[in-house]
Amino acid sequence: MAALSGEDSPRYAAPRHTLSRRRTLGALAAVTAATVAGCSSEGRKAATAAPVRSVDPHSAEPFRSASGSGDTLLLQVLAHPDDDLYFMNPDAQHILRSGTPVVSVYVTAGEAKGINRVYGGPIPKPDKPGYSSARHQGLRQAYAEMLGLDRFTRWRRSVMTLPGGLRAESNVLTNGRQKVQLVFLNIAMLSDNGVRVPDLWEVPGTEADTLVATGSPLQDSDTYDHEALVDVLAGLMDRFRPTVIHTLDPDPDFQIHDATHPRDNDQPGCSDHRDHTPVALFTWKAISQWVADASRRDGRAPRFVTTAFRGYYNQRWPHNLPIEIVRNKAHVVSTYGGSPTWPCGNTAGCGDYSQGGNRPLVNRKGWVRSTHHRYPGALPAPQLDRDGRLIAYGVLGTQAVRWRETGKGTGRFGAPENLGGGPLAPALHVVRDTAGRQLLFGLRFTDLAGQGGPNRRDIVVLEQRAPGGSFRPWRALGTPELLPSRGRRVGAPTAVATPDGRVHLFVRTADKGIATRVREADGRWGPWQDLGGGEIQDGLSALVDREGRIHVFGGGRDTVHHWSQDSPGGPVFARPLTGLPRPGNQPGAALAPDGSVAVVYRAPATAQPAVHTVLSAHAPGETPLRFFEGYGPVTAHTVRAGGRDTLLLLSRAMDGEVQLRYGTKPGTRPLRSPGHLVPVGAPTLLPGDEAHVAVVGMSPAATPWIWRPQATSRA
Repeated sequence: MAALSGEDSPRYAAPRHTLSRRRTLGALAAVTAATVAGCSSEGRKAATAAPVRSVDPHSAEPFRSASGSGDTLLLQVLAHPDDDLYFMNPDAQHILRSGTPVVSVYVTAGEAKGINRVYGGPIPKPDKPGYSSARHQGLRQAYAEMLGLDRFTRWRRSVMTLPGGLRAESNVLTNGRQKVQLVFLNIAMLSDNGVRVPDLWEVPGTEADTLVATGSPLQDSDTYDHEALVDVLAGLMDRFRPTVIHTLDPDPDFQIHDATHPRDNDQPGCSDHRDHTPVALFTWKAISQWVADASRRDGRAPRFVTTAFRGYYNQRWPHNLPIEIVRNKAHVVSTYGGSPTWPCGNTAGCGDYSQGGNRPLVNRKGWVRSTHHRYPGALPAPQLDRDGRLIAYGVLGTQAVRWRETGKGTGRFGAPENLGGGPLAPALHVVRDTAGRQLLFGLRFTDLAGQGGPNRRDIVVLEQRAPGGSFRPWRALGTPELLPSRGRRVGAPTAVATPDGRVHLFVRTADKGIATRVREADGRWGPWQDLGGGEIQDGLSALVDREGRIHVFGGGRDTVHHWSQDSPGGPVFARPLTGLPRPGNQPGAALAPDGSVAVVYRAPATAQPAVHTVLSAHAPGETPLRFFEGYGPVTAHTVRAGGRDTLLLLSRAMDGEVQLRYGTKPGTRPLRSPGHLVPVGAPTLLPGDEAHVAVVGMSPAATPWIWRPQATSRA
């Protein structure tokens, strides 16, 4: 198990920084106000910045071996106290309950204007050190309850030494095999020199001071520059060796703010807080630097998986969590909010009072009512090799990897094979063309420079030369957007192979429609084409019907949006559907046993999904899936079971475990895995006949698992 003791000497030897505290004003004078206010940064002139140490897409070091079932740790990097509670739960809580230790790193002090006000009550005098301290206490209360302890349990508080001689407050609490550590970097949201966190990311030469919270064992302020924060985050990763990393959204959606969509706490032009985005960018840059440095130093790449979570996006789309999960999530936030009447023992305050009581449930912004992944997709993506062994493709340590089953039907994967290509977003999509060659699609962080430097993303592909053979070099396919700021908003890739030998690639665009790029049967790639359509969330489902026509589905604010071909080989157009209810999540789609298309999803704020029959010769139908309550997307495939075709459905149950259902008959009960599997991200199905169905998912130990269920009911 990775050590949680922050007082240990770090393994990561970053260079010590010599910081002159007042270089900032001159650097800020060189940029316009728009530089630090907006959510894009094209055209800014960069001063000389330190070289970027990042993952080499061509590197392919082996990965660190898994030390055993106890070698797990979740590291979360947050901008503010409460970002984890609002945006990363219930995922983080389910991982913690599985026995995985959690380390949460809070980059800013969260002091805002220093006003800790009970909602609707009188406005107290500003006290930034006191408000920061009260929010820290709120986190201790919330995590104590998540550990199953009394909210006022005493934590072990100490000072942690960081790379470059910087320091942070560390709080540790354990309950049996469960353990939580909170690390407060406490960089001021607004330094005395007028610097905010976005400046620290973007403006060369910027420095920001830390804030000393009231009652902290750390009594002196420090100063950070851009490189220092990257080194500190990379150093913490190297110290704790996480197997799972949670980040915020580095590339939030563009958002028009008007009377219907007021700006509220958003940064101008985007659907997120101005601190969330740079902290996420710092985290991804630190991840890439850690992987590059550790791989060169150790000859082995770090072994971890990553999930990025959207933030204020939750306010803009239909809520996707059922009320049972929302109540639990809101209780945790309310415990963090606390009350001035609580006997917590912290003289500066017992929580972030504006978030106490029933405020998380009644707040019109609704942040507590959703949890959205920035890069949705299967973790990992399965296929079969020529010998019938299961293969899984995924992203490990920001690089693409391939796991092979040790033997046909063994149910165990061998060591991961590094395929390079990084730094990649968390999910890959894999398809097999009509020649039997496998193609992997990913989203690459091509540039993560900051300080006025480039910040670009690319869709990339890795293609087999021949079925079962070696791969060609990674190829960048760009994005359908001309400007890098728009390219950053492109979604995770989805692809489908058609009988004519083509491979069709689809992505969500910055305008929230979809675009496509097609690989011809001879291997040539055509240009990007914008297909438009209604505004959708990321997470596309694509399939080919029995006539060879493509269908693509995406979840919108009002209904499920649909794109398709009129005939095989023809262009893909937006084809609106009628009569479908609003979706809470991205829809799953499959060919139904009767040849129609089935779309399955949960309506907003509901636990029970339904199967909707569309594109059928008969009238559209809706079948509720009783006893299949849960949350998140539902994966659907048609399989052969009991001598007939039936719809197979996969989802997460209310407790986060995997559940599987054969068919849609009213009395059908789902199956649960005997190992009580709690996946990281979205598990997926490899369909086949009844004897060869496999559920594949990722464990908190950053190792994939295989579950081959035995059907107990038929449809």
